[in-house]
Amino acid sequence: MNIKLADGTMHTVQHNMQSTFDAPADRSTLYRYLGAHLVDGGVRFAVWAPNATEVSVVSDGNGWTHGRDCLTGSSSGVWSGVVKGAIPGTRYKYSIKTTHGQIIEKADPYAFYAEMRPGTASVIWSLRDFQWNDSEWIQKRDNTNWLEAPVSAYEVHPGSWKCPSDGRRFHNYRELAHLLTEYILETGYTHVQLMPITEHPFDGSWGYQTTGYFAPTSRFGKPQDFQYFVNYLHQHGIGVLLDWVPGHFPTDGHGLAQFDGTHLFEHADPRQGYHPDWNTLIFNYGRREVTEFLLSSARFWCDVYHLDGLRVDAVASMLYLDYSRESNDWIPNRHGGRENLEAIDFLRDFNTVLHAEFPGIMTVAEESTAWPGVSRPVYSGGLGFTMKWDMGWMNDTLRFMRRDPVHRTWHLNDLTFRGVYAFSENFMLPLSHDEVVHGKKSLLDQMSGDEWQKFANLRLLYGYQFATSGKKLQFMGDEIAQWDEWNHDGEIDWVLRGFDTHEGVRKLVCDLNRMYREYPALHASDTRADGFTWVVGDDTTNCVLAFIRQTVDKSQQILAIANLTPAPRASYRIGVPAAGFYKEILNSDAEWYGGSGQGNIGGVKSEAKEAHGYKNSIEIGLPPLSMSIFLCEPAPAKPTAPPKAAAATPPKLK
Repeated sequence: MNIKLADGTMHTVQHNMQSTFDAPADRSTLYRYLGAHLVDGGVRFAVWAPNATEVSVVSDGNGWTHGRDCLTGSSSGVWSGVVKGAIPGTRYKYSIKTTHGQIIEKADPYAFYAEMRPGTASVIWSLRDFQWNDSEWIQKRDNTNWLEAPVSAYEVHPGSWKCPSDGRRFHNYRELAHLLTEYILETGYTHVQLMPITEHPFDGSWGYQTTGYFAPTSRFGKPQDFQYFVNYLHQHGIGVLLDWVPGHFPTDGHGLAQFDGTHLFEHADPRQGYHPDWNTLIFNYGRREVTEFLLSSARFWCDVYHLDGLRVDAVASMLYLDYSRESNDWIPNRHGGRENLEAIDFLRDFNTVLHAEFPGIMTVAEESTAWPGVSRPVYSGGLGFTMKWDMGWMNDTLRFMRRDPVHRTWHLNDLTFRGVYAFSENFMLPLSHDEVVHGKKSLLDQMSGDEWQKFANLRLLYGYQFATSGKKLQFMGDEIAQWDEWNHDGEIDWVLRGFDTHEGVRKLVCDLNRMYREYPALHASDTRADGFTWVVGDDTTNCVLAFIRQTVDKSQQILAIANLTPAPRASYRIGVPAAGFYKEILNSDAEWYGGSGQGNIGGVKSEAKEAHGYKNSIEIGLPPLSMSIFLCEPAPAKPTAPPKAAAATPPKLK
């Protein structure tokens, strides 16, 4: 893609390994050329508006008057020019005259900073003066195979995780850096996943209706404050992922909609360009200038803000032309099918660019259908994501946990069905914000039974999530067993930590994270079929499930057993893969977590009795509504007796 500025300078966007503002032109780095950039004596502005008849900058510096600071057009549709005397901190917009003579004011699509809502102006800003010192983390990240490493993400909405006590509505990014780091180090998560902090006008969209694809929201501070946030977490060994939304954008007048008076970023036909679910617009993925805008945004966050990956929202809505539409409300592709071929190409391009430029980052798809190869390489026909959210696991598991235990014995397939597809993708197991909003209740309140059973069921759910194959994600507040749904206008009910039952759940989550990170059997083969083996999957009489997690070479094996009813099983015999001692490394019913305290006093030794197809077995007690996890410590091989020495031949007597 060629960018021609008014001074005649041509910028050819190519693929390269550079990653700084001053580097030569790379592929998907339009943020270096478009937008507002400081130059000697002023600011150079550049904006793509090919159908405009006039474009000027209106700002605090010129009384917001159209025509005072005019930009010059070019054959590529980019308008550019230098405004002398413009300085950082100045609010501005582009004043665009359409072909119909209408004057419209638009925020800068490439702005690095925006004023606090309800204001909608962009702000001139420089990103050059922050000193990063996270090279040790970046080097470690880039040399890590995250499919074989522990990944346990804590999903955070920065505006409602914790509120200041001094009356302010929000903490600053820098304050959040310290508060979150301390909490993440205590609870043991490996990553923080931020809900969208890209600038957005409406708090109630939670950031998913983005207007600023290159600007961290000013709600929590300045761009350098967000750089500090990422840098600080990196210095403490914590990764930072960001929700990124290329699937749709809002219709707000200052945003991308009809940017130059025409349907520039979106399709003109509402059957292609309008999302009925969210009342938003759909990007025209068939237009190269649009996909380069999005690819540049994706690259920007990894480049300028050192983010460790992007979770792409609503991928299913991008892949299907008929997504959430009636039969007459969509247009088939050129082959007559329902697949959005241009969006598919864009997603493959997105993953190709990011993984080539930033080898240690993760891309994660929220994709809710059976689309094949979401997390398979582009060269083999896949979309190229590192991981995919397992929405099927989430739905099936929560449906099972909502059932009264008396009915669960007939629905074990809700949990075992995942075995059919568990390793068809590189899955992350999400218990996200989507599960605790819109009247669904909190996770705790979704659990069946009385209050004791609700807590026990929740501990069982978390134990099962961490024991089974797949990377992990939990939403803030779930770890302290909130009673109420998430409220973006409030904060987590931190007062609940003063109650043993709630703090017990949090202690369990801390230990689950520790266990998950400590034992390779629980993370090194998360995405491999040879790392998981069913032992008991059909015990409808006792409603018990059991499986083995193991390293590929079977040098470490862990047995996980779920008792899915409130009835304790005093003597349950289960087959084990090797003779030895089975150390109980976690029991979700421990008193420490708020349980009844039933268990196996540290572990049990195997016996040479056949069970479940194994020559050896153990007899254990299964606490009610519990997850019991045992580490196999194989019996040492019996030493082989050395060969007897040959008797000395007595000397012959003369």
